[in-house]
Amino acid sequence: MTDDGLRLTPFRGLRYVPGKVGSLAAVTSPPYDVVVRPDELRELETADPYNIVRLILPQAADAGGRQAKAAATLRSWLAEGVLAPDPRPALYVYEQRRGDLLQRGLIGALRLSPPEEGIVLPHEGVMPEIVEDRAALMRATGANPEPLLLSYRGDGTVTGAAAVIERATLRTPLLSTTTEDGFSHRLWSLTDPAELAEVDADLSGRRALIADGHHRWATYLRLRDEHGGDLTGPASPWDHGLVLLVDTVRHPLRVQAIHRVLPRLPLRQALRAVESEGAFRVRDLGTPPLRQALRTLEETSGNAFLLTDGGGAFHLLHDPSPGLLERCLDAARPASWRQLDATVLHSVLLDEVWRVPDRPEEIGYIHDTAAAVGKAAQVGGTAVLMRPVREEVVRELAEQGVMMPRKSTSFGPKPATGLVLRVLDEDS
Repeated sequence: MTDDGLRLTPFRGLRYVPGKVGSLAAVTSPPYDVVVRPDELRELETADPYNIVRLILPQAADAGGRQAKAAATLRSWLAEGVLAPDPRPALYVYEQRRGDLLQRGLIGALRLSPPEEGIVLPHEGVMPEIVEDRAALMRATGANPEPLLLSYRGDGTVTGAAAVIERATLRTPLLSTTTEDGFSHRLWSLTDPAELAEVDADLSGRRALIADGHHRWATYLRLRDEHGGDLTGPASPWDHGLVLLVDTVRHPLRVQAIHRVLPRLPLRQALRAVESEGAFRVRDLGTPPLRQALRTLEETSGNAFLLTDGGGAFHLLHDPSPGLLERCLDAARPASWRQLDATVLHSVLLDEVWRVPDRPEEIGYIHDTAAAVGKAAQVGGTAVLMRPVREEVVRELAEQGVMMPRKSTSFGPKPATGLVLRVLDEDS
């Protein structure tokens, strides 16, 4: 056992009490940054008065009011017995299944290592205002309300952590539910000292890639530093953060694109700027079904993007100007970084051609393709539809310490929020 790898610590998980809520499915939510539409937020809020979205995305007139509301909500649910901590610290085996897709991993409190040690590898930058918002929520509640998703590479054998996970799934789960998206979710606790030691011995020599949750990871590091984090002394609850660890040798993650919506850039203006700069060739695809337009994008070689205002017409941008790429892209960066669609979009189109700053009011980031198209139609702006990046490219850049443009990837399936929470004063 060493200190130079992943150290996953048991904690007393905070979970919904059966009989106090309508159903587990009704109180869960996607991660906070996936709930982007007001109608989706309202749907979750009305699904059950105790839906977890009221804790992760509290609604109030200002930031202070939101954090106070989240803290009050958590206190109220604890007092009412809606949420209760498990009796013993545990790691949790978490399973998600839909059709042929099966993902299993371990939820625990991960010891936060210094970034320079390279034990946890980020691959995207973060926005300070989002980190501050998440930090304020966690300060106010004294909780990690949802795990971020980390991937690591096992050795492909059913030994160590993989063996412990497989054995756990033969036992009766703590909970089982199926959410509206068709995923079934099961959770088991690991409390046996021998099994915990087996997991620790396996993970302690490994490192992980942040698949989803860069802002939450940055938040954990900030809160650790605020609370005087000292990795040489006894660990405090703030020296850990809630994560789901998935071995992607056994359970490969899906990597999907995250699309951009530019509410203040009408499609006609976007196309005119591209053509006047000679930045890309523009191909008018007419009004095909969305699926067909996306297939055309996928089959196009080199950097390419699909533009629409949601009115039915699609335009394919392809064959970028070599001179423009050379002028706008940092030649000191690896070729794999310069060739990323997200790099070209941000460094060439957004920064140079369209002059759109990366602020929330100027760029919306939406995971679902149809939702991005619908949002563009609603606001009269332009949706820029993207292609996914391969996981091996993400990992290669992360291992070199090279950051991709933020929101370059969407790894999944993402853990459902609300199945297990971590309250910092309940860890022991």
